Amino acid sequence: MAVTIKDVAKLANVAPSTVSRVIANSPRISQKTKDKVREAMEKLGYHPNFNARSLANKSTKTIGIVMPSSANKAFQNPFFPEVIRGISTKAHQQGFGLYLSTGQSEDEIFQEVVHMVQGGRVDGIILLYSRINDRIMPYLQMQKFPFVLIGRPYGDQLDEQITYVNNDNFKASKTVTEYLILLGHQHIAFIGGELDFVITVDHKKGYEQALQNAKIPFKEEFVVYHKELQEGGQDAVIELMSLSEPPTALVVSDDIMTFGVMRMLSEMGMSVPEDISIISFNNVLISELSSPPMTTVDINIFGLGFEATNLLIEKIQLPSLEPKNVIIPHKLVKRQTCKKMALQNN
Repeated sequence: MAVTIKDVAKLANVAPSTVSRVIANSPRISQKTKDKVREAMEKLGYHPNFNARSLANKSTKTIGIVMPSSANKAFQNPFFPEVIRGISTKAHQQGFGLYLSTGQSEDEIFQEVVHMVQGGRVDGIILLYSRINDRIMPYLQMQKFPFVLIGRPYGDQLDEQITYVNNDNFKASKTVTEYLILLGHQHIAFIGGELDFVITVDHKKGYEQALQNAKIPFKEEFVVYHKELQEGGQDAVIELMSLSEPPTALVVSDDIMTFGVMRMLSEMGMSVPEDISIISFNNVLISELSSPPMTTVDINIFGLGFEATNLLIEKIQLPSLEPKNVIIPHKLVKRQTCKKMALQNN
């Protein structure tokens, strides 16, 4: 039987109207009483339904968006504002609002998702990332709650169970590595994002496959992982340039990291692309405005968000629909951070 406001009131030894005021965060209720009521709600597993007015049609006309980390950190990467622009464009067309997660840790974000689902705050959820051993997807599956993933679920067997929108990140990484090989580079390093993200796994596999096809030995010291922020790119390039035989080219998994890489190389007195070539992913605004402008892979970030929202609204309106997997095309955008290697004299 579902827990009610009366149950919470009884445990907290207050009136049901007081519980309602605490839920509404009324300034008329003391902090001590608020803490007591919230503790009772937590003990009983009570999740207030903020959309009771919509129970007649069982719709909130709201979509939940789940970020991979705190919004403050995530929005340092231009990927997230752009993908949310795609989401909001389609949501607006269909008359849906958005509800954004704000948790600072994985645990807090998970609890937010529980509140979204149990509290009836949203009709469906879009996950903006795919993490290995993620708790959120299994929870949403168990609850039979509509959701769409931007990315690829970890484990091939999940492809037919989960609706997702993705790029072919393996192919994209393989292509850019092959491009550097065709320019004459043999010492190519890979700077990936955090290793528990599926996109990092796919980028690394594509990079390794291109090296293998070209019969170029894989070097463990040429592979480093950092957070997809400017600071991560700076730390990565310090590691790589400290090697006794540093790379002549870099595959970097994200434009914002590449910006950090290029700043650090400049501080080291190295010139791009004369001393080292760089190729990146995402094609955000910063990639064209950098100096020199970045060669990168355009993954159509807006399209990822727009299509994910389209699929989610379909799932909300027609729950019996079979899961769909949509691959958004990517393209290489050649600018000025890659250069053909000069022929070496024997």
